[in-house]
Amino acid sequence: MKDYPAIPRDISWLSFNHRVLQEAKDESLPLFERLKFLAIYSSNLDEFFRVRMANHRNLLRVNKKTKRELDISPKQTVRTIQRIVNRQQEEFSRIFEKKLIPQLARHGIFLKRRLDMTEEDQEYVRNYFREFMLPYVQPVLLIKDMVRPFLNNAQLYLSIHMKDKEKGKTAYAIVKIPSDHLPRFIELPSTDGEHNLIMLDDIVRHSVSWMFPGYEIQDTYSIKLTRDAELYIDDEFSGDLLAKIKASLNRRHVGPASRFVYDRTMPDHLREYLQDTFELDRFDILTEGRYHNNFDFFSFPTFGMTKLLNPPQPPLAYPALQEAEDYWAAIRAQDHLLVYPYHQYESVVLFFERAAEDPLVSHIKIVQYRVARKSRIMQALMKAVALGKQVSVFIEVKARFDEEANLRWGEKLEEAGVHVHYSFPGVKVHSKLALVRRVENGEEQIYNYLSTGNFHEDTAKVYSDFGLFTADERLTSEVARIFSFLENVMIPEQPFRHLLVGQFNLRGGLEDLIDFEIAEATAGRPAAMTLKMNSLQDKPMIDRLYAASAAGVRINLIIRGICVLVPGRKGYSDNIHGVSIVDRYLEHARVFHFHHAGEERVYLSSADFMTRNLSHRVETTFPVYDEEIKDRILEILDIQLADNVKARLLSDQQGNTYYRGGSDLRIRSQKETYHLIKRSLVAEQQELEAGE
Repeated sequence: MKDYPAIPRDISWLSFNHRVLQEAKDESLPLFERLKFLAIYSSNLDEFFRVRMANHRNLLRVNKKTKRELDISPKQTVRTIQRIVNRQQEEFSRIFEKKLIPQLARHGIFLKRRLDMTEEDQEYVRNYFREFMLPYVQPVLLIKDMVRPFLNNAQLYLSIHMKDKEKGKTAYAIVKIPSDHLPRFIELPSTDGEHNLIMLDDIVRHSVSWMFPGYEIQDTYSIKLTRDAELYIDDEFSGDLLAKIKASLNRRHVGPASRFVYDRTMPDHLREYLQDTFELDRFDILTEGRYHNNFDFFSFPTFGMTKLLNPPQPPLAYPALQEAEDYWAAIRAQDHLLVYPYHQYESVVLFFERAAEDPLVSHIKIVQYRVARKSRIMQALMKAVALGKQVSVFIEVKARFDEEANLRWGEKLEEAGVHVHYSFPGVKVHSKLALVRRVENGEEQIYNYLSTGNFHEDTAKVYSDFGLFTADERLTSEVARIFSFLENVMIPEQPFRHLLVGQFNLRGGLEDLIDFEIAEATAGRPAAMTLKMNSLQDKPMIDRLYAASAAGVRINLIIRGICVLVPGRKGYSDNIHGVSIVDRYLEHARVFHFHHAGEERVYLSSADFMTRNLSHRVETTFPVYDEEIKDRILEILDIQLADNVKARLLSDQQGNTYYRGGSDLRIRSQKETYHLIKRSLVAEQQELEAGE
């Protein structure tokens, strides 16, 4: 299809982030959780401007001929994005100021502003400023035609409108708000049962007159500049790629502006002066509320008020591995599926700790894309080397915003004696794979862990993912071939027959699976698929899904983020139903289910249907062969499709309307999934006890 209905990628992403903002508006959620969703929204938007909006800003600068070759108008795209973001920021301010601040007050938490302070508060603020803040505020008088001060990336500043006391002339200045050194929320003197807070911004506001004694302060307005986060490596295929990445990281914090935000109450004369001083154009600047960097709400003090947080939902142990007398025998006996964050991540950590200590283990291999700052897995790998194991780690240094952390881990692992392999030029390695080789009775036995999520002990507590432990030779032999490719950059001699691997057979294999459903529907036989992923953007895949819908294939989509495809459009996607679930945990798993003439083929994957995943990354999509595990995954998919509490309908209207169909009962899929797994563990324990 040439002209299929499509939602622009970045507009769809903004719609996803609006779903996050909707959670902050949801009065059924505990109060502190709603504040947390404000933080998530703000953090997401900051990254969007540092990456995607920076790219659009660069397109504005290209020549006319190049612009004519683009599928989109950069200027129109930037204007549309700014219009949507401004509208969302106004909603953000209403939620915070009209809904959340009054509710905090009802619980005895008062967020004071400068004019609300008592004499006691003011004395406390004066002392706090002099004792803790004075070395960091860096006041700068702005003088026209002088060297302009440098604004640090994502750093908060106050811009100040003043008048010279002697000459009466207007003057301007900026002062740093030192949130990079001090907590954003400061507790003021409080009476019993009350908690008075003030934001660091307002302490600086209260103190500016002391910094500019020769001036009369007219007013202050917050500002922030976000810088382009792209590394801009001109040529990845020549020279030392690792050295180029390190050099680019050093330049990231001084890159060009991608967004300048300011308090929407700022007068035009000050905005224009700042725009001229910092050489910004109209496409750089956006309005926000009184405060910026609202991702600092992650650190909002809770004062021990657990009733204003989500009720505890402790991850469940997986006794079949965690309590196994012989960990490796348990994996040989059967495949094991873990579902995070409902299951504890301990089974994965044990995979490496047991391997490190086991005298029969000779090799351990892992792909590292993102990893926890403090990681038992990485410690186990270093211990394994000390105990004589051959340990190989492939580190993807181009994992955006984790580049420096991955470089540090790489250096630390190398110092310990681990064989470290780094990024390929031109592609990213995004597979989530681990391999352990044991020599049992003189023969090689391979064990694998394959996952939809990273080897990250922290995000495993909040990201919803699947992980599969297996000793199935159909999979282990092919995973071993992937590691050989990563380590030696040699094309495997044998084709992949079970795994779908990026750069080899991933795109073609998925296309074949979709085409099979199209052929079945065309022949009048049942045909269906359910695709769960983070993002759907790739044009050839969307073409195929529209063709499948036209042929009569029933398609369910569960897409957390970007969805360029338009579900339910008459004549194009009549048979496609799409939902997005935003809830307590971040839906991160990729699952592809095809009816396949009743065979019910189920795949788990590290890849989304994005061009970057299917064409420019080493991804791994792996089949589920165990029938019980397959049934469990399909059961979880059915629960998500029945969600009528946190699911939003995907459509070209971008309205994020809640799905209220299905059962008359409230079905909240993440809660239902937790209890499904808990029931199954109880049933397994009862069966075990009955057998004894």
